[in-house]
Amino acid sequence: MRLENSFIPARGVGEKTERRLWQRGVTHWDDFEDDLLGPTTAENVREFIGEARDRLDAGDADFFGDALPSGSLWRAYPNFAEDACFFDIETTGLDSSRHEVTTVSLHRGGDTRTYVQGEDLTCEALREEFAASSMLVSFNGKRFDQPFLEDCYPLDVTTPHLDLMYLCKRVGLSGGLKSVERDLGIDRADDDVDGREAVRLWQRYDRHEDDAALERLVRYNREDAENLKDLLETVRGRLRADVFESYV
Repeated sequence: MRLENSFIPARGVGEKTERRLWQRGVTHWDDFEDDLLGPTTAENVREFIGEARDRLDAGDADFFGDALPSGSLWRAYPNFAEDACFFDIETTGLDSSRHEVTTVSLHRGGDTRTYVQGEDLTCEALREEFAASSMLVSFNGKRFDQPFLEDCYPLDVTTPHLDLMYLCKRVGLSGGLKSVERDLGIDRADDDVDGREAVRLWQRYDRHEDDAALERLVRYNREDAENLKDLLETVRGRLRADVFESYV
């Protein structure tokens, strides 16, 4: 499912009206005719389609991040997949007022970059990464990763943010990221590292300059980010089947 199949960003159109359009064969912006809805709503839809085409041609993901209901941002992913950024952070604890960020991994366009505290993890580096991204994809990142970064650095992240934790719950997948990965058969190279072990690995590196501990932490953090892509593809497929597939 793509943005071109969506009508809910238009004023006066909710999920019920959108489904009614789909039921009548209007599954793409190109299919819309004014006589399918009341005059005011039809005009709103026509205005939305006109502006949306221009914004899509311009690669303006922010427009759709604002226009779509928060639970429907997954529809925009196929349109902006090339520059979507899957990201995850590791920290020394859960309280941003007392703890700090140790590593940040970002997976975009098939490449993964990991920033490490004390080496290249800076506010400017993060700002440039997020500015280069059409959308952010995380797991529990809206409640943890993004606000933690904004507390620790002078950052104001405005890039549209798709949090997979909420989408997983919608399709019956509960628990933390590693639990969801196991349920879906998504493998990890080192399954013995978890959040607590990630803190211990950083402490070993920080106190004793244990490069092997840092390498293991970085591998774990990178897998967190990279596995989000497979997770999104799976969850998006289930949502598409549930929301849209029966109409096409």
